[in-house]
Formats: sequence, structure tokens, C-alpha cells
Amino acid sequence: QLPEGYYSTFRTFDRCTRALGLADHLRRLYDPVPAPEVSASALRRQLLDLLEHFRPGEARVRLIMTKPGQIYIVIEPLKLLSRDIYKRGVRAETTGMYRDAPHLKSTAFIGVSDAERKHIAQEGIFEALLVKDGSILEGMTSNFFYVGRSGIPTYLGTAQDGILLGITRQIVIEIAQNNRLEVKYQPLKRDQLAAAQEAFITSSSRGIVPVIQIDGVTIGQGMPGPITKKLSAIYDVYVNKKAEKI
Repeated sequence: QLPEGYYSTFRTFDRCTRALGLADHLRRLYDPVPAPEVSASALRRQLLDLLEHFRPGEARVRLIMTKPGQIYIVIEPLKLLSRDIYKRGVRAETTGMYRDAPHLKSTAFIGVSDAERKHIAQEGIFEALLVKDGSILEGMTSNFFYVGRSGIPTYLGTAQDGILLGITRQIVIEIAQNNRLEVKYQPLKRDQLAAAQEAFITSSSRGIVPVIQIDGVTIGQGMPGPITKKLSAIYDVYVNKKAEKI
């Protein structure tokens, strides 16, 4: 059982020497706690020392800050998704579960959502999408985007309220806007799945993962679409340029 507190999860790059958005991950971890026992700079040093044991491979890191200010570091070898998943896309399923305090990445939510994660894994579903009042807000372990069409222009849609504002999500929004793709902060309605041209989820450990089916409804052509592919390619370049030294 995880200690009560807050957490942030990310993967390493360049043989465990860099991480994307590390300063933002640490800020999210430290902000809710008034008196942490270890400074962010000291945590970086400890993390880098521990990661030496995982080289030359990469690692998945989970940092946990307890409410009293203690820090736990959980590191495991990074298990990359198969190329086939990015090439073919994944299936998702909606659930009525949602975060009570979405602005905080609380360890309590991991425990609450454990049964749902096990259920979808048994069904061969990649991710559960959290729905409130008929709107798809986010993934259980990710943020959710869809590609919609308003007349001729195409836009990238995502929820803004009632979600965890993920670090990879913000990077994708920045990439989209820099490439003249309009971003609309409006969630996709559960009863309008067929209107979505494309869909994908984002997370720090997995990047951009195409979603081709939700609740049995095929999204677009049932394969990763051109905008998802374009954003994924740009994201990969962004990672190589912007990942921070640990």
C-alpha cells in the first residue's frame, strides 16, 4: 500500500541521465507540502545516484511525497510499449469514476482506481477514460485528446476543467499551437464518439498513444490518424531537444 500523499511519474532518456519536464514534475510534487524533508536539488542528486544502477537502459520513476514531507523514490526498468501499439492504436473504455481533487496527483486515487485497472486489463482494454456528466475528462493514467471538425477547419480538443493538468498534455498543446492547429478546451461528449476524427492519450512514460476505439465505437478510420502521427513525430523531436539533465 502506498503512503498517503502525492506523486509524480516519468521515464528517463539518454541512459537514465535526462527526463522531460523534470522541473515541472518536482514542482507538482513539492507544491502541496509546506515542509518537505529533502530539497528538490538534493532529491535530484539522490535520484541520479540511484539511476546509475539502471544504466545503460532506461527507467520509470515514481516520486512520492507524503503529507508530512517524507519522500519515497520508486524506480523500475522501463518497459517500453511495443511499436505495434503506436502503429495500430489501442482500445479504451469509459467509466463513471473521476478524481475528487483533480489538481492534485494523490496516491489515494491509485488505491481507489486499482479495481478498475485490473478489470480493463482482463478485458484487453488499454486505458479507462473518466466520464463526468457525459463528458470524457481524462484517462485514469493519462490525459485525453480528440481531433474534431468544425466546418472545414480541424481542431484538437481536450478537457480543461476537472482534470489533472498533465505535463505531457501541456507539451502536446504547445506543439499543436506552434504548428497552427487550433486547440479547443472542450471535452468530447460520451454520446458523440462517432464524431471524433482521431483520439489519443498522453502520459510522461508513454508519450502519445493513439486510441482507435472507445466503448466499442470505432474512432475515425479505426487506425492512427494523420494529426496524431504528426504530433507524435514532432513530440519525439521535442523530447530529444528539451529533456532536462537530472
